[in-house]
Amino acid sequence: MSENPLPLAVIIGSVRDGRFGPTVANWVADQAGERGDWDVDVIDLAEVDLPLALPDLAGAPSPAAVEALRTLTPRLERAEAFVVVTPEYNHSYPASLKNAIDWHNEQWHAKPVAFVSYGAISGGLRPVEHLRVVFAELHAVTIRDTVSFANVWDQFGADGRPVDPDGPAATRTMLDQLAWWAWTLRDGKAARPFAA
Repeated sequence: MSENPLPLAVIIGSVRDGRFGPTVANWVADQAGERGDWDVDVIDLAEVDLPLALPDLAGAPSPAAVEALRTLTPRLERAEAFVVVTPEYNHSYPASLKNAIDWHNEQWHAKPVAFVSYGAISGGLRPVEHLRVVFAELHAVTIRDTVSFANVWDQFGADGRPVDPDGPAATRTMLDQLAWWAWTLRDGKAARPFAA
């Protein structure tokens, strides 16, 4: 166990009724938590009631937005790395995920973001490629290796664990790369503040 584990936010991007996201996210969070180098926080966007209407650039958020941001923003701020768990909706990612991303800015700066996707035959790889462009605009570093579950409903048992007891082999690689970037960026920001 690391004496100073890195805060990791695992974000469940789907808010749809009957979604599979929590099953995948909880498994990923367990995988990260077992390593000892992460302090894992699972953020379920279904529990965050962010309005879709953003204020104008000079305006203040609505009272409802302020209330939602009071719980979400500090958790994103605290995180030094992210794993975004996303399904594929119409060849892209859910609006709920984009909304949460857009309500924030500095919270993503100079932090690494890894992706776990799921869906039918494509395994949700298309939304990951779209998200890379979005996070690049927010000065985040995306991890090359992803974890993808094609035909996700066949990949997990009733206990919420992958049918393959080792899970996808890419998970360890992804978390290793995420940790390397998180430590490197933490050290870099300590030596020289990041300027966006």
